[in-house]
Amino acid sequence: MVELSSNFLFASFILYLVAILFFGGAIKQKKGMEGDHQNANINRWGKIGIFLTIVGFISQLGYFVTRWIASGHAPVSNLFEFITFFSIMFVAGYIIIFFLYRSIVLGLFTLPIVLIIIAYGSMFSKDITPLIPALQSHWLFIHVMTVAAGEGILAISFVAGLIYLIKNIDQTKKSKKTTWLEVVMFGIISLFGFIVISAIFSLANYTASFDWINKDGVQENYEYHLPALVGPNEWTLVTENRMEPLIELPSAINALKTNTVIWSFLTGGLLYILIRLLTKKRIGQLFKPLVKKMNSDLLDEISYRSVLIGFPVFTLGGLVFAMIWAQIAWTRFWAWDPKEVWALVTWLFYAAFLHLRLSRGWHHEKSAWLGVIGFVIIMFNLVFVNLIIAGLHSYA
Repeated sequence: MVELSSNFLFASFILYLVAILFFGGAIKQKKGMEGDHQNANINRWGKIGIFLTIVGFISQLGYFVTRWIASGHAPVSNLFEFITFFSIMFVAGYIIIFFLYRSIVLGLFTLPIVLIIIAYGSMFSKDITPLIPALQSHWLFIHVMTVAAGEGILAISFVAGLIYLIKNIDQTKKSKKTTWLEVVMFGIISLFGFIVISAIFSLANYTASFDWINKDGVQENYEYHLPALVGPNEWTLVTENRMEPLIELPSAINALKTNTVIWSFLTGGLLYILIRLLTKKRIGQLFKPLVKKMNSDLLDEISYRSVLIGFPVFTLGGLVFAMIWAQIAWTRFWAWDPKEVWALVTWLFYAAFLHLRLSRGWHHEKSAWLGVIGFVIIMFNLVFVNLIIAGLHSYA
């Protein structure tokens, strides 16, 4: 059953990859995507693209159901499972928005990000392990799945906002806007960089084992699958002929996962420089021809509608259901755990998004930037808070 689950996930990855090609073909064949709106007639390429996207989504649901059966509980209890479920909800959010606005361009940008997220999650352990007592609650699954659903829909606001900024910001001259847009593109490339570097060392079967003393004075073991740029406190290298850490981190910080983040940025930086040298253009400028005919008002509306739908869902999962589960698991509603704090930060940000849009008239470019920043906050929570900062959620 576990192997069947993996096959479903792999099949969805391939289907999304092929769908991207058809979405690209749809844009190339149908120049002038001004008609990319609710009453638009989608050409044959676009129809095949959305069909493959839906089939891929069904295949991902097949992964989710079969892994649930294999594990005996909802597969959202570790980082691989949560990231994969988040990607499912990301695609679900796009499908919902597609049938509202029939946007092909949105799919062309959404699916590559989904593929990066799936591949990113697949770099972490896929093992099915027994749940610790704190996780043995139906409220946990309700909480986590609702959070992922809310974030998946909110992520569509990022895609629409990113397309808006690529289309409307003048990429030919340097400015604060182009710089910040490049920072966002670099972040996406860094996620891809993590996948690349992990795959390289995985093929090389690289492993380095360290013994170390944790904050409670107990000896534990770390197994690195990337060369150790940073290591745990009071480490001892067990595996011979492996790189010793250049920097020793305090026990409160997860050195293994910090090492992963550093390698992601190093590889992402190298890829970014190579792309810039080969194309002699900013990353955003490379995508501009794909979106120049897109309706800016439509993108603004999609970004706003995504937040309008996703915010209440995230509120239920990230605050209401989370507090109920916390009370059951730890006998308190709130403990200022890093994940709890960043869930609150995310909620406050999107609340501010809606307030600024409805009360202050922040539309178009300002709204697009808010959509992008919101996704950065979500990814910071997903990557940095999960991987580096220790807390009650560190078991994930």
